[in-house]
Amino acid sequence: MCGIVGYVGDDDALPVILDGLKRLEYRGYDSAGVCLRTDPLTVHKKAGEVDELVEAAPESSEATCGVGHTRWSTHGEPTDENAHPHADEARRYAVVHNGIIDNHAELRDELEDRGHVFESDTDTEVVPHLLSEAEGELVERLGAVVERLEGSYALACVSADSDEVVVARQDSPLVVGHGDDANYVGSDVTAFVEHTRRVSYLHDGDIARVTADSIEVWNDGESVDRAVETVDWDVEAAEKGGYEHYMLKEIHEQPRALRKTVSERTDEVEGEALLDVSDEVLAEHDRVEFVACGTSYHAALYARRLFEEYADISATAEYASEYDGPHAPEETLVVAVTQSGETADTLSATRRAAREGATTVAVTNTVGSTAARETDETVYIRAGPEIGVAATKTFASQVVTLALVAVAAGRARDALPASEASSVLADLRDVPGAVQRVLDNEDRVAETAEEYGWDDAFFYVGRRLGYPVALEGALKLKEISYDHAEGFPAGELKHGPLALVTPDTPVLAVMTDGTRPRETLNNVKEVESRGAPVVAVTSSDADEGARLADTVFRVPSLGDMEPLLANVYLQMFAYHVARLKDRPIDKPRNLAKSVTVE
Repeated sequence: MCGIVGYVGDDDALPVILDGLKRLEYRGYDSAGVCLRTDPLTVHKKAGEVDELVEAAPESSEATCGVGHTRWSTHGEPTDENAHPHADEARRYAVVHNGIIDNHAELRDELEDRGHVFESDTDTEVVPHLLSEAEGELVERLGAVVERLEGSYALACVSADSDEVVVARQDSPLVVGHGDDANYVGSDVTAFVEHTRRVSYLHDGDIARVTADSIEVWNDGESVDRAVETVDWDVEAAEKGGYEHYMLKEIHEQPRALRKTVSERTDEVEGEALLDVSDEVLAEHDRVEFVACGTSYHAALYARRLFEEYADISATAEYASEYDGPHAPEETLVVAVTQSGETADTLSATRRAAREGATTVAVTNTVGSTAARETDETVYIRAGPEIGVAATKTFASQVVTLALVAVAAGRARDALPASEASSVLADLRDVPGAVQRVLDNEDRVAETAEEYGWDDAFFYVGRRLGYPVALEGALKLKEISYDHAEGFPAGELKHGPLALVTPDTPVLAVMTDGTRPRETLNNVKEVESRGAPVVAVTSSDADEGARLADTVFRVPSLGDMEPLLANVYLQMFAYHVARLKDRPIDKPRNLAKSVTVE
């Protein structure tokens, strides 16, 4: 998660860019930098917080065009050299970048073979070198370069030859601001909302040229118009990136977080998941026991199914607070799933397993956490900071990370053929883009929340991989709306919970691939016959559930990851119900982000 700001106008660009970086610092605080359009380009950058960059940079400049960046590290440590912007050797072209360039190593090898010298360890630095080799004006050069890039990017580029900022977007947000005597670029509106509230949101595949008096946009070589919208919030909301709540911001950060989760961890040609956990650890155990709490427990339930399917290994998932220790320690791999790495119940369960002789692995988001330090192996989910108490992007990243571990285990145990592994890995690489397509339907989800938000209770049902998603959907709603919500295996409705179903109890059914939707359809008929409204999340090619449900949301076809896409709809539903009721969404009563007591 990083921040971009760009300016072209009549005033000194330096203070405008530095001010924008301060407002974007919540997006990244490992390092920051600015590039001013001079001849050659002038670059100032510094590891640490934006204030350290301000101290190192001059108070003013004569440049009227430039870009800035505040970084959250993915490739390379947070150093001066790895800070953005990055430039070519001659300082003719400079770039700031959000996202991950998956094929950067291959491109770097090519460029070094042609004599280019690199100063950083980042994936981004290949871009200015490629720009220097391309031909034409800056916008033409960038168009040629992005054709060679794989992965996600929001790119903002400047050249020593012209007063303009040229940008490109693919799976990473980018917005342009329309001013009176200047125009702006930002990773979000926060970067320039003090100067203008008139904005255009760029689409995937867009390339734009921003000058002091014009903004031109192309997509697939064709000139396009992007609507100019007016931002309706003030600068005080900027710390949330323009979102009303951190939770909503983090829901929308999921595509970017998931790209970080899978980046450089898949080899689809060989069918290998590239993780730091050793093959020996994954292959030598006959049993896997997941221990976790809350949302992490739901991710563990999801992973249990994947391990059984991909690795042909007996797997269980238990609440850490209920864990009695490994059943056969020498044969058992205990996997602790914990976002913070500090959850007391999970640490206690892991320590017990270690004392009894089991091998332990932590799946966590936090480098240097207690779980990471105390376990035998660690796999990081790489979701970036999460401020909202109700976990959203970390849940998605946990599931995807655990799926990668399941593939690695399957390959290490010779239980998953390379061709099948390659197919699963390809699906995992497609998850970020698929999540973004789900997020694009938020308006419909908000309308559904308004329709059902005042009902008495909410039931969530699903089978197989849909069951943990049903549990997670219900948890999100009860956490932030304070409504009664329960998740059940769909087949268990008729064994008791059906007595609670009325026309005032909406049923949210997960009916995607991987959830036995045909069987769940029978349960939908049961609740529909009793007058309960049904909100169904189905696969793109599913029709049966759609005929009975009152509201249908569809997810892209993505195999075992389809229930994870359904979960994004349930997150947005919970958020908009809570917002309807004016709940303190980011600070739900009685809850904390990290539970450090047993």
